[in-house]
Amino acid sequence: MRLGLSAGYWSAGPPAGIVEQIKAAERLGFDTVWTAEAYGSDAFTPLAWWGSATSTIRLGTAIAQMSARTPAATAMAAITLDHLSGGRVVLGLGASGPQVVEGWYGEPYPRPLERTREYVDIVRQVFRREAPVEFHGRHYDIPLRGGAGLGKALKPTVHPLRSDIPIYLGAEGPKNVALSAEICDGWIPFWFSPKSDTFYREALNAGFDAAGKGAEQRAAFEVSGVLPVIIGDDVDRCADMIRPMIALYAGGMGARDANFHFDVFARMGWEEVCVKVQDLYLAGRKVEAMSAIPLEMVEDVALVGPVDKIARDAQVWKDSCLTSVTVGGSTKHLEMIADILG
Repeated sequence: MRLGLSAGYWSAGPPAGIVEQIKAAERLGFDTVWTAEAYGSDAFTPLAWWGSATSTIRLGTAIAQMSARTPAATAMAAITLDHLSGGRVVLGLGASGPQVVEGWYGEPYPRPLERTREYVDIVRQVFRREAPVEFHGRHYDIPLRGGAGLGKALKPTVHPLRSDIPIYLGAEGPKNVALSAEICDGWIPFWFSPKSDTFYREALNAGFDAAGKGAEQRAAFEVSGVLPVIIGDDVDRCADMIRPMIALYAGGMGARDANFHFDVFARMGWEEVCVKVQDLYLAGRKVEAMSAIPLEMVEDVALVGPVDKIARDAQVWKDSCLTSVTVGGSTKHLEMIADILG
């Protein structure tokens, strides 16, 4: 199982010590460093800045939000960074959710699967640079019909270093997971749990079947999921490091009736707990919401506790559809994780 380093997105500013962590991850043989974006720091600029201090580790966006940029702008950013890094870019894309898409970017959210399919098609056209880009769909119109009436189909002036820059899709629901297998090179799950492995394999196979992909293409498909790892003697105290994040995502993200993270945990069998957590969180009772999350729920999505326990628990993750896991932490923490999972 390969390892990735999560640089995430920023809160008040850049994460402390992140350059040293990235260098340590590269030294330890980590495959990829991943950045993210929500409605603050963007995903591409940190990769360019931090990536300049590295030479082998791949540079991935997990995820670049599609509503933040036109398909052409995203393709331009990926091509540019791929040249600068010597061909190390992994373009992770995602639809985000309606609160961010419509509330921050001012873009419509409906029909995200259809929008994603069009977006990826256009990005791949730009990467291939075989002909001037032309696409007329429900969501994207290139060249724009109407307007000044002067739009012209164009190819990028820059010849891409790679015409097949890998595209991964961040997805949680079964239809979106299937779409990743159908049109992309990899899938970025969030809140992955080995107990849902069969469910996800079925969704992936549905996408592979829809695209008519053979055994070789299926074997080459990457699944790179976030795996929180907290090492310590007291299992429950380690779980306390994860509970606030679960409470935020399952209870406070999105609208009450449109929270995809809630749905992920509900499919694991935690719907009753999620309802309670959501009620408490949205009522402003965040500490109680965190306390309502049982240890077993944390252990479904994270590795917590002493090293020997984590080593035992890690086996089900290694046996899952994941091809790599994304972790975080200090240099010492990364060294320990590499020993356990590498």
